[in-house]
Amino acid sequence: MTLVVEPARETDWPAIADLTVSTYTSQGWAGPEYQVQLADVAGRAAKSELLVARLDGVLVGSVALVLDGEFGEVTEGPDEAAFRMLVVDATVRGRGIGEALVRACLQRAAAAGKTTVVLSTDPRMHAAHRLYERLGFTRLPERDWSLLPGIDLLVYRLGL
Repeated sequence: MTLVVEPARETDWPAIADLTVSTYTSQGWAGPEYQVQLADVAGRAAKSELLVARLDGVLVGSVALVLDGEFGEVTEGPDEAAFRMLVVDATVRGRGIGEALVRACLQRAAAAGKTTVVLSTDPRMHAAHRLYERLGFTRLPERDWSLLPGIDLLVYRLGL
């Protein structure tokens, strides 16, 4: 099996929307208000660099890399990048796809001159937390925040 992480194409946006909404809702991580944001891939693409993972040519994952601007609400300054909405198709989890997407974000952030990558994550996303911690991310509880009422997020950081 061949795994490729690359920039998303506009033709990928419907698949990214479907994967992101279905992943978050199937786990109970997104109510109706947040589902609207998750489905807005065009809006996300205007504020971030969308990356996709393809396994043997099939889109199986996505992430939004924020190098500047307000879509990275968790960033605090020009030296920080963030990534959001990391998703991997449930049928192929455990194959390193999420890790490949995160590593691609780290590489691109470093290439853009960023010194730190931060991220927000739902407290219930335990598998993601294990991945982040294995890659060296540490918690920043003083920067935890709420995206919408009832959506409380934990913040992690990694120095590059």
